[in-house]
Amino acid sequence: MKLTLGFSPCPNDTFIFDALINKKIETEGLSFDMVLEDVQTLNEWALQNKLAISKISYGVLPLVLNQYNLLDSGGALGKGVGPLLIAKKNIPDNEIKNAVVAIPGENTSAHILFSLAYPDATHKKFMIFSDIEEAVLKEKVDAGVIIHENRFTYMQKGLIKLMDLGEYWETETGYPIPLGGIVIRKDIDTAIQKKVGQLIKQSVEYAFSNYPEIPPFVKKHSQEMEEQVMKQHIDLYVNNYSVALGKNGMQAVEKFLSIYAKMNPANPAKMVSLIS
Repeated sequence: MKLTLGFSPCPNDTFIFDALINKKIETEGLSFDMVLEDVQTLNEWALQNKLAISKISYGVLPLVLNQYNLLDSGGALGKGVGPLLIAKKNIPDNEIKNAVVAIPGENTSAHILFSLAYPDATHKKFMIFSDIEEAVLKEKVDAGVIIHENRFTYMQKGLIKLMDLGEYWETETGYPIPLGGIVIRKDIDTAIQKKVGQLIKQSVEYAFSNYPEIPPFVKKHSQEMEEQVMKQHIDLYVNNYSVALGKNGMQAVEKFLSIYAKMNPANPAKMVSLIS
């Protein structure tokens, strides 16, 4: 049986799925058509029910619970790994509400975390995450929320951090930050859903068993990133929660959904079905 599987070309995702895609583990009769796209595109496709299995931002999870279940493995939760609010020059905290802020997609975890910290900020400009640094540098926006490898490069370009939105979440909730999860379509046989979840877990475990070696698959899709930056990326975003959410990880997801419900009372999130 062949299933479409979408994830980003970022090192954390390619690290997680390398063994699965390249059959370094036994896939038990399943094969996967890999689709590499940025997270915002994957989010939009999840809303369209396009792929069988997909990485998504937790920010879009509340909107796709009718058609997708959440898998226990392969996602990204953690501490000290959240999005950063950056700018070219300092903006006082009480003036962020008046600033034009670039956000990496409307239905993203980064947007939810920014809105939690700055509920009165309404001048938002949604764009692909890799374009945000340049937009700030060229003053097309006043500030921007950055994720992924941009966390490690913004200072080199003379930009400054206004707030660590992840730290704010952790202080407010006490939970790790739900960044991205793996979902699978509900119309797929339940036994297959469980098998996919188990295979992803094995793929993560395989990757960890060979780390800190960086697989060629990761290097190939790393957008000319330096190997040390790849390792930083993996160290921050791939951890025990990627192997399995566990009780604490699931509580973090439920807290995230409860905050989303308060922010969107007209469209509260439904209960999550976790496949493990």
